[in-house]
Amino acid sequence: MSTAAGATRQEPTRGQIVSAGAGSLIGWAFDLFDLFILLFIAGTLGQVLFPVHSPTLSLASVYASFAVSLLMRPLGGALFGRLADRRGRRLTMLVTVSGVGLATALMGVVPTYAAAGALGPVLFVLLRLVQGLLVGGVVASSHTLGTETVPSRLRGLVSGLVGGGGAGLGALAASVLLLVVSAVFPGPEFLVWGWRVMFFAALPAAALALVVFSRLQESPMWAESNTAAAGAPAIDHPGADGGDVPTGVRALSSPAYRRVVLTSLLVVFGGAAQYYLTSGYLPTFLDKINGMDGTARGMVMIWASLAILPACTLAGHLSERWGRRPVMLGAGAVNLVALPFLVWVLSTLPGEDTVAVTVVAIVLAMLSNAAYAPVVIFLNERFPTRIRATGTALTWNIGFALGGMMTTVVSVASPTVADIPSRLMWSLAAVAAVFVVGAFVCPETRGNLDPSAGDLHAGRRAGSALIEEKQP
Repeated sequence: MSTAAGATRQEPTRGQIVSAGAGSLIGWAFDLFDLFILLFIAGTLGQVLFPVHSPTLSLASVYASFAVSLLMRPLGGALFGRLADRRGRRLTMLVTVSGVGLATALMGVVPTYAAAGALGPVLFVLLRLVQGLLVGGVVASSHTLGTETVPSRLRGLVSGLVGGGGAGLGALAASVLLLVVSAVFPGPEFLVWGWRVMFFAALPAAALALVVFSRLQESPMWAESNTAAAGAPAIDHPGADGGDVPTGVRALSSPAYRRVVLTSLLVVFGGAAQYYLTSGYLPTFLDKINGMDGTARGMVMIWASLAILPACTLAGHLSERWGRRPVMLGAGAVNLVALPFLVWVLSTLPGEDTVAVTVVAIVLAMLSNAAYAPVVIFLNERFPTRIRATGTALTWNIGFALGGMMTTVVSVASPTVADIPSRLMWSLAAVAAVFVVGAFVCPETRGNLDPSAGDLHAGRRAGSALIEEKQP
């Protein structure tokens, strides 16, 4: 099929479609694998790196280090999103995944508070900052490569597979790792070597991911857009500096995209906060509230993580049939009531009742993760190809940075461990309401993954809007 610039779109082969979907899935799963390592051993890290007199304050310190890392993700999204838009999705994925693996592994060598005082937690937080920067770049590439490569009928499915399924696979891998390491280093030994081995495991995981990525081909939509842009005539409305139309963060801050970013943030924050307050907070909840040991917690998280994959894939696929907006509105409305109720039920169960705890945890994880399954393709469809990686990464990372802070909010707002369930219930109801409002004010986007010609028109509109904004 010919493009406006005279280039010919090369339809992706079946092998390219499969490899792009698998590569995006593995890239996002690896990202979540590294993040879940911290969430799964938050209680242990509180003892060895952030010891304080209050158990909830110790937890809050660990989650604060998690939140600090999340704050770096928007910057990483801006930097590596621009790289992905200018140099390609595949290169960006290779660079960022390698960096995340190295930064995570180095966390395993930091000294404890008992051995080096404040130096240990300071080094740990610095590594978390570096990791957050690189993770922001993983989003820029993994979220776009798959959806830009597959046929339109599969975009919703791939969105659920990458966004939600990748999170489930990452959590599953971290759960299996926790189970194995807890068995090898039981009890007090986990406080000495177990938590370090958890971080060291990021290196072989990164190496495996890079083997898969080496076989990936570049997104054909991005390649076509670059070809069209290179052969296009001079832009009618250049940027304010007389050059090309604005790109990256400059384009996103222009009137043409400002409302798109702000309304999308409501959806992303609401979905992210539901995710972190359920799947992310669940290991701590099972430990502190239900009193489950490491092995039992690991088994519960394995089953919950396995259930996420089909739930998110189905929700993503339904968004291709019914639309992104109806699926997000429906899921948000259900979760507004269901998630607080499930947390209350879980808080009443003893840790010895593993069957009941597992069932509730599975339902909790399925509902919360399915809500944001269509968000990946929803964001991709709100931005043209020329700024899609930057727009998606920046919006996603800001929303997830804010959403990830909710775990710290819950811990700080809980005077005692016994207060955690009630604070968690109210927080989940609030963020689910934000998600519903965001889905309501945003338009339907299904089918809006623009071709390159549309990208050029969008660029002209963005350039014109930026110039008008600067006029006296």
